[in-house]
Amino acid sequence: MAGSPFRLDAVTAPDGWLVAGESVLKVSQVRDELLIAEAVLGALLLLVTFAGSFVVGLRASAPIEQVRRRQAEFTADASHELRTPLSVIEAEVDLALSRERDAAGYQDTLQRVSSESGRLRSIVEDLLWLARADGRPQEPQADQVTDVAAVGQACLSRFRAVADAASITLTDRIDHRSPLPIRADADSVDRLVSVLLDNACRYAGAGGSVDVGVVLHGGRVVLTVDDSGPGIPEDHRDLVFDRFHRADDTPGGTGLGLAIADVVVRNSGGTWSVGTAPAGGARMEVSWRQAPLPQARAVPSPEPVG
Repeated sequence: MAGSPFRLDAVTAPDGWLVAGESVLKVSQVRDELLIAEAVLGALLLLVTFAGSFVVGLRASAPIEQVRRRQAEFTADASHELRTPLSVIEAEVDLALSRERDAAGYQDTLQRVSSESGRLRSIVEDLLWLARADGRPQEPQADQVTDVAAVGQACLSRFRAVADAASITLTDRIDHRSPLPIRADADSVDRLVSVLLDNACRYAGAGGSVDVGVVLHGGRVVLTVDDSGPGIPEDHRDLVFDRFHRADDTPGGTGLGLAIADVVVRNSGGTWSVGTAPAGGARMEVSWRQAPLPQARAVPSPEPVG
């Protein structure tokens, strides 16, 4: 074929030379096809690698972005919550200094300033607790075993005065027949139960009822706190553990109590359930896997002297 590349070879023969040749057109075509295929496949491989790296990068950065966004929201919320009592204190002081008042007037002003200062202190203490918990999330140690029934009874005893002052009926459904241990430190469990009781008493309102139960069910220790308040709407139940979230304008609290409780539950391996109490209010339920009671250490007998 005219213009086609050939490959020739010659060898000596008895009668002269033997010359052989073949067209290498097909070889060139195959080579060109291979080059094109390599170029296409290389480009596709680069695109796939880029796309895969992009997806992996997005997935890897998603938690970081979520933390950054939550941190920004938390900072904004904290600034707002801290600004409110500070503004009230500043306004009260300015009014007190703007004109002469009698002793009773100054006393009223100081009482309002004291109330807002206490609220400010509570917010700061809760923020510091959460900051420490965020910085050092800890798993419960094997020797940290707490009897939830005992902690629940102690918290009930503390809150009876609060309940009596608001004419709230406080009901005890704690199983006292045997210890109900979980792997958690006692201070954290005490804070959890205190937060739930404080919320329940605040939302139950004057003349309401609060019921506290600690039972063993299916190998799990279950803590329930029920109240007769307005309850938690279903569309808010996933948000109640967000910091500074409030379902309504009920006064009191810092908006951080349930966020602290959530940290305690997660660090102790518990699980939440938010529902409706038999009295129509909110039911806050936490369950943990029951832990074995720590074995008492044997005390060695004294060696005989002499």
